[in-house]
Amino acid sequence: MARQLRFTGTDSKVDGCPALHTDVGTGEIVVQGTPVTDPADLAQLQHFGPDEAAVVVPRELIVNWGPKEMERVPELVDRDTFRRLFETFEHTAWRLETRRGYASDRQDPDYQAFLATGSSPCDPDEPWFINIRRQTDAGKQVGRVRIADSPPTTEQLFLLDYARHNAAVGEDIRYLWREDAATLPAEDFWLFDSRLVALLHFDNADNLLNIELITEPAEVVRYSIVRDAAMHHAVPYDQFAEQVAQTD
Repeated sequence: MARQLRFTGTDSKVDGCPALHTDVGTGEIVVQGTPVTDPADLAQLQHFGPDEAAVVVPRELIVNWGPKEMERVPELVDRDTFRRLFETFEHTAWRLETRRGYASDRQDPDYQAFLATGSSPCDPDEPWFINIRRQTDAGKQVGRVRIADSPPTTEQLFLLDYARHNAAVGEDIRYLWREDAATLPAEDFWLFDSRLVALLHFDNADNLLNIELITEPAEVVRYSIVRDAAMHHAVPYDQFAEQVAQTD
């Protein structure tokens, strides 16, 4: 079915190119301009797919005629798409964990072993560990800051014990007491390459409901600021474990 396009505007005084159009049905912006065809130019474009086209337009066109306000429609992705982000990120993958527990952890046999013995086992050949080792060996950075209650919940104690397995494959695991994290949002998210956020939505029983991708620059900057603040105040997991032991 053909798109229903509405002319948005142009800065051209002669032939109407370059210009912007809006897809009435989806809200997508169609950019009309001079195509980029030089292979040397195309080779410099990042995230450029084989079926995509690039065009050149004056900056003023976007400033003058681009949308100034928008009602953001959440972009939800499936679990497979989410998992691929951990294989395709280029520099950094970082997570903030804020919940008192996760249903997925309570369903993990390693959690049951922790309840029985006080120590969590680990299979180093799990796909997660194999991939994270591959990424960190390639020089990429993977890290988390976890918010813990005082005293920590059983689930938080499990993750604190399990952190040594994450660290063994190169993850930087850090902790903050909840009382020291009052300025941080109560949101769980992954931040990839400081350009893409995967916001994790949970229900009241700690089940992951859906995963929302956010690429809007101002929102990504906001989450990057959260990361910087959390990393500034958090301490490595082994130091935090010593603090927990001292409070027992």
